[in-house]
Amino acid sequence: MKLNQYIDHTLLKADASLEQITNLCQQARENHFFSVCVNSYYVKAAIELLKGSGVKVCTVVGFPLGASTMETKRFEAIKAIAEGAKEIDMVLNISAVKSQNWQYVLDDMSSLAQVCHQQNALLKVILENCLLTNDEKKKTCELAVKAGVDFVKTSTGFSTGGATIEDIKLMRSIVGIHMGIKASGGIRNTETAKLMIEAGATRLGTSASVEIVNGTASSSSGY
Repeated sequence: MKLNQYIDHTLLKADASLEQITNLCQQARENHFFSVCVNSYYVKAAIELLKGSGVKVCTVVGFPLGASTMETKRFEAIKAIAEGAKEIDMVLNISAVKSQNWQYVLDDMSSLAQVCHQQNALLKVILENCLLTNDEKKKTCELAVKAGVDFVKTSTGFSTGGATIEDIKLMRSIVGIHMGIKASGGIRNTETAKLMIEAGATRLGTSASVEIVNGTASSSSGY
């Protein structure tokens, strides 16, 4: 199992500096991670820093609350893709889920999927499972399949909980074998990373990527 190719090496903290982003990209280059995941402000910088490396750039949309309008999310995605991002991690409209406005939830995901696929980018939808009931997780996964998104993702890493084995298994049982599942939030060692993959995750979002591939313990918190 080549763990490095499962990893979106992530730095989404509000106070992330250009120096930290430069270090993130250097680590991704050295370890051949699948991508780096940064806030859209740093997409251009990451593209330049990773030139010729084969490491993709991923960014987030509607982050971290998911409560911006679908038109706003579309604009964010279009701009980020134009600047070089190849993957978009969009936060689900959790308010719409809680209001049982399922048509809006579907339209929100479908709209972004269309934008991404027209520009040869992938769309991951962050469910923020820690805020959802199991029934809401199931319904949202069903709608994600219908919307044609590429991945469903467990968490932003900025709410009340992160990825769990139980959630990965539940998500896989709904989306089937072909859709990607990204586990993120609280993955900070090799053992946890492998358990997530065994449960059905096909991508890992983590800031402890180097420790995971080297088999060393991480003292970091959060994402």
